[in-house]
Amino acid sequence: MLSLYDTIKQKEVDMANKIIIFSGKQYSGKDTAAKIMLAEMPDYKRCAMGDIIKLTYGQKHGLTYEEIEENKSQYRAGLIELGNWGREQDQDYWLKKILEQDGNIIVTDVRVPHEYEIFKNAGAISIRIEATQQTRAERGELVGENDITETGLDDIKDWDYLVTNDSNYENLKTQIEKIISNLKNS
Repeated sequence: MLSLYDTIKQKEVDMANKIIIFSGKQYSGKDTAAKIMLAEMPDYKRCAMGDIIKLTYGQKHGLTYEEIEENKSQYRAGLIELGNWGREQDQDYWLKKILEQDGNIIVTDVRVPHEYEIFKNAGAISIRIEATQQTRAERGELVGENDITETGLDDIKDWDYLVTNDSNYENLKTQIEKIISNLKNS
């Protein structure tokens, strides 16, 4: 059986055209940065790891993504069950589902080295959003700070873009707009 990387290299999987990935610790501003980018790049769509599970769940149960989002607690057990089912089929099941999306995608929650490597090997542009622990704690309650999903990418040094988000929204927006300009001109 081919690894996901080999499958991608051989283009045996229909892949998203362009991929941008965001990484950062909780409350660093990944989603906010992605929303800024999506507002200025309408040819991209958001596709987070959790989103692909929700979309698949919705297809199976005749629900829209919005209906699931509005009633998340009602569907949480089913979403967890489906997420676990996919990973039982193949550890890369949900990564493949994301890569198989049509068009251009922004993945807002890449958290562990394996995910990072798969997306980078697929040609993704990588953006790391960083904020100090103090800044992040002011934005929300920090939970599981030592979990692999929070620390797994701390030693990665080859980010295409690094954004420091210890200031305000306008500062973040300015940094993201510079990245957008660079991407559009490259």
